[in-house]
Amino acid sequence: MTRIPSKVEILQWIADNPTKSSKREIAKAFGIKGAARIDLKAVLKDLESEGRLQKRRSSYRDPGQLPPVSVIEITHTDSDGDLYAKPLEWSGEGPEPRILMVLRASDPAIGPGDRILGRLTEIPGEDYSHSARMIRRIGTNALRILGVFRAGSEGGRVIPIDKGSDKQWSVAAGATGGAKDGELVEAEQAGPKGRMGLPKARIIARLGDPTAPRAVSLIAIHQHGIPDHFPDEVVAAADAARPAPLGNRVDLRDKPFVTIDPADARDRDDACLVETTESGFTIWVAIADVAHYVTPGSALDREARKRGNSSYFPDRVVPMLPDTLSGDLCSLHEHVDRAVLVAEMQIDPQGNKTGHRFHRAMIRSQGSLEYAQVQAAIDGAADPITAPLLNSVLKPLYAAYDALKTARARRQPLELDLPERKIELSDDGKVIGVNFKDRLDAHRLIEEFMVLANVAAAETLIAQKTPLLFRDHEEPSPEKLDALREVANGSGLQLAKGQVLKTAHLNRLLGQAEGTDHAELINMATLRSMTQAYYAPENMGHFGLALRAYAHFTSPIRRYADLIVHRALITAHGWGADGLSPWDIENLRETGEKISATERRSMLAERDTTDRYLAAFMQDRIGTELTGRISGIAKFGVFVKLDETGADAMVPIRSLGAEYFHYDSETQTLMGADTGRVIGLGMKAQVKLAEAAPVTGGLIVELLSLEGATLPKGPTRGRGRPGKRKLGSARKKAAKSARKVKRRRK
Repeated sequence: MTRIPSKVEILQWIADNPTKSSKREIAKAFGIKGAARIDLKAVLKDLESEGRLQKRRSSYRDPGQLPPVSVIEITHTDSDGDLYAKPLEWSGEGPEPRILMVLRASDPAIGPGDRILGRLTEIPGEDYSHSARMIRRIGTNALRILGVFRAGSEGGRVIPIDKGSDKQWSVAAGATGGAKDGELVEAEQAGPKGRMGLPKARIIARLGDPTAPRAVSLIAIHQHGIPDHFPDEVVAAADAARPAPLGNRVDLRDKPFVTIDPADARDRDDACLVETTESGFTIWVAIADVAHYVTPGSALDREARKRGNSSYFPDRVVPMLPDTLSGDLCSLHEHVDRAVLVAEMQIDPQGNKTGHRFHRAMIRSQGSLEYAQVQAAIDGAADPITAPLLNSVLKPLYAAYDALKTARARRQPLELDLPERKIELSDDGKVIGVNFKDRLDAHRLIEEFMVLANVAAAETLIAQKTPLLFRDHEEPSPEKLDALREVANGSGLQLAKGQVLKTAHLNRLLGQAEGTDHAELINMATLRSMTQAYYAPENMGHFGLALRAYAHFTSPIRRYADLIVHRALITAHGWGADGLSPWDIENLRETGEKISATERRSMLAERDTTDRYLAAFMQDRIGTELTGRISGIAKFGVFVKLDETGADAMVPIRSLGAEYFHYDSETQTLMGADTGRVIGLGMKAQVKLAEAAPVTGGLIVELLSLEGATLPKGPTRGRGRPGKRKLGSARKKAAKSARKVKRRRK
């Protein structure tokens, strides 16, 4: 006969396992099966009636214990300036828990009366029972204003930085937050118009000098028109959302899914696992079921389509969806039930996909892991979190990745090697370093799994003849290929002509450049030759990935295109009424054009922000000599990519010396009319930093030497066109100089 645990044993187990407290999990923990579950249910009912257990949805918890994520209210600030809070849900017999708030520099300003969703950690032995980190502030959604504060006799005004806004906001004396005249501030609406006829605002954040680093991303957000404020109805809709029920979903909660993300990830929209089979591997990729929460035509849907995607900056994220969804209900946190769409894919030992199918399911992630943490475990340095997962979860992931690498090598997608810069900021927003992100096998593993899932989604919808948005990437134009060929030839490398272009041909060129002084130049030139990828209802294939059909399925939290693909899968499988609407289908082309534009908008804003941060970082180094390579040639000057930071600095043509320089757009060179000196792409350059302008992100440098040869100095001369005879002589000299340069490069 099966032994039923005592009430004390059950209470102790629930206390030790606060995230695993359903009747099913309790039964599993004590080995209770079959009819004995009826007896267990009776014991749980007794505990509930005695007030010693509290049932929440399908789980039990000790009412004297707080859940790991809870809504709390700020109560007061102590004499040391620390904020304390209380839980809004408390039915224990003991005193109400006292919670210490642990705030980050990026958290919004909060005070007594504010309610937040917090992640709680029990802290025994202190004068407070728990600490809490903010997930998001709730219950407030005041209009935000970014502008310059102008102090007055009774407070002051905020003048918005938006070019199209001529409305000013009055700030009462007690609502300035200590802001000084001329500072960039973030304010929020504080009430109706005052006696001067201006709307009222209160300053919630001082961002200092408008040219200072912390202001950089906010300025870019406003300059490029990226919406960074959710309307009230959108916030209300997100706050009203509740966790998706199991319903008709496939129950996959017993499978050991894990998420693998950057260390600073705030949302986790994909989880994966691998099962080894006799014929190869089964790869499971689970993606947050955003379509359940963001339904066609809703306020959330309209706002998500308007934004198109999330925008990422060094110091902040402008999300596509409110944090209630992106950071909580749609984020695949560990040990929490989450609704997902799952791609189940079979591959053989050579990495060929032999089959796939999709499920609408429920999972429970077994671990929120980081890239470096996973890689360290595989490399022999497992920590207490990864050690139990190493053999059962992590090693199968890498085994399947090894097979996919074999298939990738056959497919030959474009293999660009362009290190990604990471700007490191201090807590006050100052740039303290510019580094290049590590590229680990853990990163590549997840990328390959996501590509496979995206291909499976496209193939399924094509087979079902369901409308969708493809991710199209067309091959380079003949003109761009000719320009790339000129750069390659100038570097002593070859790109074959007169054949149907394949990514393998470009990879061969990149392979020739690998390990040489021209590697970065050739990678950059190849990237510039590519067309811009876009979203459209027609399948044009994906040239860069060397795939016949491709659709984005794996990031619906941050890309609207993925949400459309999720709806298409729901429609194709008959999973519910929240699939594609008639309006979605009718406006598919317009949606593709719109979100392609918002993607480019975010890229420009992110690039401008990076440039401004780099300029701020270099501002204290005026007069410093730096090394780099010529990365661009234009009529008005030369661009040098600096080795240390990867920033692009400009050498104005007027500063190159006394002679006239002739610009050749075909060869991307400048030639000196008097000396025949040739300045071309990829040349090593030594420069001196002359100017750094954080407001514009511009860096101006003086060219000191090329290819180790010091340049002569002299007064600048007018840009008048030289005579034909002189230009002809210059061309002869330039050709001779170019041949010498080419021989040196070989």
